[in-house]
Amino acid sequence: MAKKINLGIIGLGFIGKVHLRNCLSLKSANVVAVADVSKKALKYARELGVKRLFTDYHELLKQPDVDAVVISLPTYLHAPCAISAAEEGKHIFLEKPLARNPAEGKDILSAVKKYDVILMVGYPLRFTPGFVNLKKRMEDGTLGDIQTAYAVNIGAGPFFHRAEGIIPRPIPEWWLNKELTGGGALMDLGSHMINLTRWYFGEVLAVKALLGYRFNLNVEDYAICLVNFESGTTAIINIGWFSQKAAIGIELHGTMDHAIFFQHSQNKVTTAINLILGKTPKFFAPYKEELSHFVNCINNNSIPSPSGDDALKDLIVITNAYENSMSK
Repeated sequence: MAKKINLGIIGLGFIGKVHLRNCLSLKSANVVAVADVSKKALKYARELGVKRLFTDYHELLKQPDVDAVVISLPTYLHAPCAISAAEEGKHIFLEKPLARNPAEGKDILSAVKKYDVILMVGYPLRFTPGFVNLKKRMEDGTLGDIQTAYAVNIGAGPFFHRAEGIIPRPIPEWWLNKELTGGGALMDLGSHMINLTRWYFGEVLAVKALLGYRFNLNVEDYAICLVNFESGTTAIINIGWFSQKAAIGIELHGTMDHAIFFQHSQNKVTTAINLILGKTPKFFAPYKEELSHFVNCINNNSIPSPSGDDALKDLIVITNAYENSMSK
């Protein structure tokens, strides 16, 4: 019988809270500690039954009974936190993107290898049934060779509104600072779609990007990428922060047939009610599945999918897209 893995949650922003709730419902894990600089966030964790609360994640990492950590911090803190976790012998689930740039990503992977810990990067689309089923259709040959694809991930990004678009959520200062994030919408949402299309089509041969600045920020708020894969597939990837109505999906055109899957967002009111009741909304079910996979990999001493190596390749593609870009 597999042992229960003791988890520490580092970072209790929006996605961190999603991970906390999902981890608390995993039968294969215990949440034994959380860390966040916000006393309000720690109070939230305490009310859910977590007893050990830290404002400094280094103190959490020193807890001897913590087997693994789930890191949901701002991007500029990914490398220092993940490297510290590896040095303390903790397995790591790290929110995407891996880091701000490939150099930081390589530093994380070096530490993971040196201290022999497992690293998984959070890409929930890999655990979304519709995207999984589409990959199976590709692999069984019924679509033929995929010649072209169109992938889209458009939403509100940092400009997310609650209560059916009435109340804007405050934007964390770091989110729009290129030095702290490594980029804008292409880094944020693009990492999801680069990872998904690499999962489908294999390694990238070349990439170009058009970057847009609708909101006149110092980071791009939308981007369109043209990606050529070694397999022969060409994909257009459309990414943006400009719409309160989310669109996440992919359309495949093969030599035998075509197929499409778009992920539909749950009603905001229904989602809010589920969150209040402590339930996992349908939209966030894949986030629970990826954490379950991470815990199983720890118990089986196996390499997660997606791995840290996967996420580094995504980061390299995104960096190349920035380098081969033009602005609108």
